Amino acid sequence: MAKKHKILLVDDEQDILEFMEYNLKKENYAVLTASSGEEAVDIAKKEKPDLILLDVMMPGSDGIETCREIREIPGLGDTIIAFLTARSEDYSQIAGFESGADDYITKPIKPRVLLSRIKALLKRSAQGDKRSVAQIDGLVIDQNSYSVTKDGKAISLPKKEFELLSYLTSRPGKVFTREEILSQVWGNDVVVGDRTIDVHIRRLREKIGKKRIKTLKGVGYKFEV
Repeated sequence: MAKKHKILLVDDEQDILEFMEYNLKKENYAVLTASSGEEAVDIAKKEKPDLILLDVMMPGSDGIETCREIREIPGLGDTIIAFLTARSEDYSQIAGFESGADDYITKPIKPRVLLSRIKALLKRSAQGDKRSVAQIDGLVIDQNSYSVTKDGKAISLPKKEFELLSYLTSRPGKVFTREEILSQVWGNDVVVGDRTIDVHIRRLREKIGKKRIKTLKGVGYKFEV
């Protein structure tokens, strides 16, 4: 029997939770719900969901803060986090990705479209599991544990930062176009903002060193050794 994917829905509006829960259960997902950021963190620790759909605007801990907290929980490095929100401003999306989110879905969204996005995210996550270890000039990238060390020291990377680094280091010295990166790391079925790659590249440079990832203006990026 195929494994049931476990999805945690987080929203302070009960009618939205019930609507999404109903549609996801029809697709045979195991669904958990939380009405606050604090509750979501507690459930995530105990249940370790495969995917979390997280509203941004909530009382108490908002979605951005909640995402950051969840990303610090051991064992949740491969959990997909997608914001589901009515806010579509660039700064809001950038803040979401900087907090460790994998996707940003704007409300309102039709159930069929939402289900398609969820399937694409879960599929992409499964395809990205290469089960290998790469060692490049002081960096050790372990696909088995989604962990990275630099000169023996552990570096904490959200899932998409890890996948981006893995992709760039798969062929050191090769220039990857922005289109190639979006396709391979985010997938053609997942829609992300124009500045998504820039945000993730900047955060990787802060963690592994600014000289490692080079920008070729108008073309793309490469990892240098």
